[in-house]
Amino acid sequence: MSTRSKMLGRYWYKFRRNKLSIIGLVAIVAVIAIALLSPWISPYPASAGNYVNFAQKNLPPSLAHPMGTDDAGRDELTRVMFGFRYSLMLVGVVLGVTVIPGVLAGLYAGYYFNRWFSTVIMQTANIFVAVPPLLLALSVATVLAPTTVNAMLAVSLAWWPWYARLVYSATSSIRNEDYVKASELAGASSSHTIFREITPNVLGSILTKVSLDGGWVILIGAALSYVGLGAPTPIPDLGTMISNGATYLPGGVWWTTIFPASAIVMVILGFNLLGDGINDMFASGVR
Repeated sequence: MSTRSKMLGRYWYKFRRNKLSIIGLVAIVAVIAIALLSPWISPYPASAGNYVNFAQKNLPPSLAHPMGTDDAGRDELTRVMFGFRYSLMLVGVVLGVTVIPGVLAGLYAGYYFNRWFSTVIMQTANIFVAVPPLLLALSVATVLAPTTVNAMLAVSLAWWPWYARLVYSATSSIRNEDYVKASELAGASSSHTIFREITPNVLGSILTKVSLDGGWVILIGAALSYVGLGAPTPIPDLGTMISNGATYLPGGVWWTTIFPASAIVMVILGFNLLGDGINDMFASGVR
């Protein structure tokens, strides 16, 4: 067995020791599978689009509609399944856009911590961090038109500084370790030292934060949609579904709010449990 295989086996052993992390992994994999297969496994795919059937408006949960129907007669289970698609797309785009720039900024700022551009990068990050992510996202989304792209842009602007600060702190603390100095004395380039010596040692912190942030991105995206600044109608979005359902909640139509909210809680809990497992997996890990 190769050294890499042994290392992966060791990481997996550490991860699966935490049973809750396995539950989180299963939950996230299940949500991803539902999101990808929703056009084929959802009971009423038409309910995910421009579909209206007022004859079945606000029907309670039943065998035909396990999560009931909404105020337009659309199947709630179908819309929750398709809602996972939008939530995961938001996570993928936001983290895909912000993680790499934030990590690179933190690596270079931490490695060259006494240079002028390191100060510029971190002071810029501090300005963004001073504003709560939800408030910044709401401010940007208010100025822009309420579209899916703008909602993603609003959340993305609030996210990259956190990765820059995290990686900067980790990099500046290990840049004087013996293995980093040995690499420099051996004549290795700065890029080699940063990406081959430092990055593997901060990877655990990055992956843990990525997993935990998956839940936060979904929560902020749902908050934007709840106030009408997220995905436009009729795109199935969990935050919009909760907002629409809240109108009928005093009248006893609880299912249009409870089921989408429970779906958000399940996904966020799954990401958090997964993040705990990743943190345990890399704790005291081998470089």
